[in-house]
Amino acid sequence: MRRTRFQDWPCSVARTVDLLGDWWTPLVLREAFYGVRRFDDFQQGLGVARNILTERLTRLCDEGLLRKEPYSEAPLRYEYRLTDKGRAFFDVILVMMRWGDDWLSGEAGAPIELVDRASGRVVEPMVVDRHTLAPIDPRAVVARPGPGFPKRRLGEPAMAERFGARTAQGAPASRGSKQSTRSTR
Repeated sequence: MRRTRFQDWPCSVARTVDLLGDWWTPLVLREAFYGVRRFDDFQQGLGVARNILTERLTRLCDEGLLRKEPYSEAPLRYEYRLTDKGRAFFDVILVMMRWGDDWLSGEAGAPIELVDRASGRVVEPMVVDRHTLAPIDPRAVVARPGPGFPKRRLGEPAMAERFGARTAQGAPASRGSKQSTRSTR
């Protein structure tokens, strides 16, 4: 069965899902955040087939989340390091981890804890608004087309019309700068 591609959809969630593509990709990134860098260590830690791991690492390098750096010349071997783009994905992993801790851990508690290196305190991630630093409640926000939303083309779903019915009262249709559209009001 052919996979549906979302890389051209006017939706950051769909584009991210297209990049991740399967359950192995976020787990490979998780391992990279935990400090894994070498192919054999990824393979051993995840128990993933070598061909699948090769495909995922290649895609993550092609997309700029990881970069290959040689660590041995004879034989030539590489390690995989997070790029700035890859490190920025840590927020996504944190949100997934927090949700899993809250809803899937059971009575035993979180299987992994993140600890601040300086204080030794357990870190508890949460999503907050960049401007107010207040937690974001999904019931208090609405979605609307942003400045990167394309004009409707023949045959495309009428997403702008769907969003138009749910925009905040009196709010302009777009916020202008990329920085401001990344935060939720």
